[in-house]
Amino acid sequence: MTFSAIKPQRSLVEEVCARIASVIRDEITVGDGWLPPERDLALKLGVSRPVVREATKRLELQGLLEVKHGVGTKVVDKLHKPLNGSLALLIPDDKERLRQLIQVRFMLEPENARLAAENASAVHIRKLRAALKQLEAAVDFETAVAADMTFHRELAAASGNQIATLLLHSLSELIQTSLSRGYSRTSTTNAVREHAAILSAIEKRDPATAAKAMREHLITAEADLALPKTKKAPRA
Repeated sequence: MTFSAIKPQRSLVEEVCARIASVIRDEITVGDGWLPPERDLALKLGVSRPVVREATKRLELQGLLEVKHGVGTKVVDKLHKPLNGSLALLIPDDKERLRQLIQVRFMLEPENARLAAENASAVHIRKLRAALKQLEAAVDFETAVAADMTFHRELAAASGNQIATLLLHSLSELIQTSLSRGYSRTSTTNAVREHAAILSAIEKRDPATAAKAMREHLITAEADLALPKTKKAPRA
């Protein structure tokens, strides 16, 4: 006898979530688009208003929608918000969060750079150049942090991997905190030079060099944080 796996059907609310997400992805501009009123959306989808209401609540929790009571439901790009809200609860110590963040960045960003060297379009490269110029021109603390963060976000987008891009966005608030700590101790000199090296490797379509340049940049970033050493537990 041969049995095939049973594939459970999605619930009606899950189906509505999927339909709304699909329409948003294909037809609505993030930040400018609004969903139809709840009544109209229920009619279009052939479901009850409570089902639509529950679906929009779920998508709001996921960061795809923002419900403005008395106004409507707006399409937003806050898919990273749920993770950002959990990190402080999971790791309450500020310095330990930054320590674990840099470990994750070593896992993620050299591969982003490698993929960007393979996949970056001309538009991606223009955006990376613009971010580098903003960092070069930065004359204050806040501008430097914003320009640095923009470079890393654009590099993630240039990788062509949407999951990697979302992961970086999910960590963006913590990365900005890390950058703020680093720039409170150093100038932009090292970051400008190292970002330029990463970008040069991407422009030359050299994945190995791009990944190596990113690793070297993260080594500098880790040193700039000047985090206290963790005490190793004694051996049993």
